Amino acid sequence: MPTETTTTNAAVTSEQPFDLAATTEKLLRAHQLEIWTRTDRLFAGLLAFEWLVAMAMAFWRSPYTWSGDVSRVHPHVWTAVFLGAAIVSMPLFLAFRCAGQTMTRHVIAVAQMTMSGLLIHLGGGRIEMHFHVFGSLAFLAFYRDWRVLITASAVVAADHLLRGIYLPMSVYGIANASILRTLEHAGWVIFEDVFLIGSCLRAVREMRRIAENRALLEHSYHDVERKVQERTAELKNAQDELLKAARTAGMAEIATSVLHNVGNVLNSVNVSATVVSEKLKRSEIATLTQVGGIMAEHREDMDAFLTQDDRGKVIPGFIVELAECIGDEQKMVMAEVENLSNGIYHIKQIVAAQQAMAKASDFYTMVKPASVLDSALSMQSAIRTSEIEVVRNDAPCPDAMLDQHKVLQILVNLLSNARHAVLARREGERRITVGVSPAQLPDGPGLRFRVGDNGIGIAPENLTRIFSHGFTTKKEGHGFGLHSAANAAREMGGELSVDSAGPGKGATFTLDLPLRKKVEQEIPCKAA
Repeated sequence: MPTETTTTNAAVTSEQPFDLAATTEKLLRAHQLEIWTRTDRLFAGLLAFEWLVAMAMAFWRSPYTWSGDVSRVHPHVWTAVFLGAAIVSMPLFLAFRCAGQTMTRHVIAVAQMTMSGLLIHLGGGRIEMHFHVFGSLAFLAFYRDWRVLITASAVVAADHLLRGIYLPMSVYGIANASILRTLEHAGWVIFEDVFLIGSCLRAVREMRRIAENRALLEHSYHDVERKVQERTAELKNAQDELLKAARTAGMAEIATSVLHNVGNVLNSVNVSATVVSEKLKRSEIATLTQVGGIMAEHREDMDAFLTQDDRGKVIPGFIVELAECIGDEQKMVMAEVENLSNGIYHIKQIVAAQQAMAKASDFYTMVKPASVLDSALSMQSAIRTSEIEVVRNDAPCPDAMLDQHKVLQILVNLLSNARHAVLARREGERRITVGVSPAQLPDGPGLRFRVGDNGIGIAPENLTRIFSHGFTTKKEGHGFGLHSAANAAREMGGELSVDSAGPGKGATFTLDLPLRKKVEQEIPCKAA
């Protein structure tokens, strides 16, 4: 059996151009089909109920007719039963088998108005029964299809006209009825139709606007969904690129960290090398060479030269003083050479530690905490040449298992920053305070290294950013040192923090490290 078809899916894909009119029409037809189907089922129930009412009226008003003392069932009863069944049978069948079709609506309209005529007939043509006609028209307006009202009105007009001529008693309750009465009833039906048809047309316009808005919304939804899918694909590609960039950045950060830590040590190595170079240039060895030359000239008369010549007489005493001077020079040069050696060894360990990081190895050894701080100070030879007062505030600490070279990296970095911070002050006012002491950390006993200065200080808004990668307040800075130091502290299970009262009031950096109870990996370590 052919049926009216429509679709509720107004999905508009990106591959097809969006046709607003066609999509609106599809949605409108879908909504109308839903209304028509629902109203068909409603009238199926209503017609069945009206048939039962018609039979009840027939039995109640005149179940029997009498001829003398003989009675028989009144014809109204048979009319209600059989004519009512004939009226409702086809609409009931169509309402359940062909719901929503145009034919079904018009058949139901004809049946409903015919049922009105039956009820008026069973009611003896009373005026009250005619209200059923107007009520039926109002119910038929539920279809929101003005053509159904025209069909129903035509049936009413034909029924009243024919029965008004041939059976006026069944429709008007009188034996003779004027044609004007039929016209009057038709006029009232037309009057109601005007309003009901207008209502149907307005309802369809509203449905069309709703369908158009829904079409636009669905188009927007699918357009947004398409864009979301495109953006998701773009984000996936961006994520892949970011992962590659992150790997590259990670390698770059490791390389930067190595270079920065090596650079800090190289500063001390450069200072020590410069001191040794300058000392050698001004060394008294040149004077000793000159004395040796003079004595070589008098090799043949050495005794007379040393006892009789005025220059020769002072040479023995001068050589003694020169020997003492050269000895002092030797001690100082040896100290600087030792610093050079320690610095070079530390550079080697920095590179080794970074290489070992790829193997997840830690280099822990038993050391004296104060000696680690001594080594860090010795590597910062520039502090000694900058007229900076270094104040030690150490507390007795037991030997501890530390990754010495990571701790040195952090302390050398902090000392380097402290030196730069106090250079803004005048000579004689520059002070760096360092120390190490036992500490009770949240996870147990530990060590606390402190590096403080009375330098330029840190603004409050920068305290939370000071350890961020790339952040620096120095014009020539690059922001890698403190970030690398904080990462190294975390790798050892510790924490690096900072405190400052504000610009011009100095700063104090605190390195907290837990005490390790077990040697995970121990390697020979040069004494600090």
